[in-house]
Amino acid sequence: MNITRENIDALNAVVTVDIAKEDYSDQVEKILSDYRKSANIPGFRKGHVPMTMVKKQYGKAVLVDEVNKLLQDALGKYLTEEKLDVLGNPLPKPQDDLDWNSDNFSFEFELGLAPEFEVNLKSKKAITHYNIVADKKMIDDQIIHIRKQYGKITSQTEVVKESEITGVFENEEKEINNSTMITLDKFKGKATEKQFLGAKVGDVVTLKTKKLFNENHDLAAALKMSHEDTKDLDIEVNFTISEINERALADLDQELFDKLFGKDTVTSVTELKDKIKEDSEKQFAQQGDQKLLNDVTEYLVENTKFDLPAEFLQKWMQTAGETEMDADQAKEEYEKSEKSMRYQLIEGKLIEKHNLQVQFEDLQAHAKEMIKVQMAQFGQMNSSDEELDGIAARILSNKDEVKRLSEQLMSTKLLNLYKAEANLKTKEITYDEFVKEFYS
Repeated sequence: MNITRENIDALNAVVTVDIAKEDYSDQVEKILSDYRKSANIPGFRKGHVPMTMVKKQYGKAVLVDEVNKLLQDALGKYLTEEKLDVLGNPLPKPQDDLDWNSDNFSFEFELGLAPEFEVNLKSKKAITHYNIVADKKMIDDQIIHIRKQYGKITSQTEVVKESEITGVFENEEKEINNSTMITLDKFKGKATEKQFLGAKVGDVVTLKTKKLFNENHDLAAALKMSHEDTKDLDIEVNFTISEINERALADLDQELFDKLFGKDTVTSVTELKDKIKEDSEKQFAQQGDQKLLNDVTEYLVENTKFDLPAEFLQKWMQTAGETEMDADQAKEEYEKSEKSMRYQLIEGKLIEKHNLQVQFEDLQAHAKEMIKVQMAQFGQMNSSDEELDGIAARILSNKDEVKRLSEQLMSTKLLNLYKAEANLKTKEITYDEFVKEFYS
């Protein structure tokens, strides 16, 4: 057997695999001999079928099968030994004139090669890492929300400014029929508030959806539609009132503090505010980190320049998926996924350069920490190591969970690398400012 490679350019190559008769003949003969021993052919005793007849009936199929096995094994071994960094999979070149009656065979494969490039994390312009803080307004709003959540509910006969109004939004044409609870402070205009004040159970209020709520996500939730579908929605909806309630605010006392955080963890309003600030900013830190991860990813994709074997990858995409694509579909798919391909190559380069491997011990520790957090949410604070090890082992026996946790850990490792190596500046911002700037 002989394997040669012709480099077409820096990103494309053709590998030729020549297979001679001596490479496969012994194995083909052995398989056919085994067939002869077990073949059941009318007119012949088992094990006494003439070899010529066995070869005639099974010879070509066995030959094709063995040559293909040899081919795949040899090609895989060659790529490994030559340390070729290929994209996609080798594509066999069409051979309409292949003669299986010949003794020797030659096969050609197209390869798409990964480009050579360097990754520079030191951008000229500093990338902002947002430090999201819980300001006084947000903490006060959160306290009001907690007091409402734990407050006493009493039924009302008609709507007043502070009422919680339960009812159904309906629009037949758009197939909207959604039961929800609303409060008047969510509405954008005073005119809408006036429509509700004094209304009773059973009353129907007709509303225009355009500029109905202060925030679009409230409209999406109220109608049970996507943000995109409600963005420019301008229709009439009917709201049929089914329930009107008043919620008295819960007292800020030790009983409430204990319900929220456990006995005597918080003992004053000042400590409550500190705890809300601490817990909120832990969650905000995750959002700030995710924004940083996204921004560095965007910077790397836009500023790390290299070419890809686009023509090869489009050809490969035509047959790589579950459904075959034509050339136009493959081109469209390539254009949609080119950015993610580029980042995968950049990420791979960073992982290799900085040795960012996820070890089993990392997965195990991460799984146990995740389990601890989840159990703490249900009041189980003192789980034994033995119990945690058992649950972690069950989680890590699931391949999908291992993949998900590995991706989480690798994101954390990359984030830590970016924090250490990238050109960053820190900017303090309130949560409301952060949401308005990036998610409005």
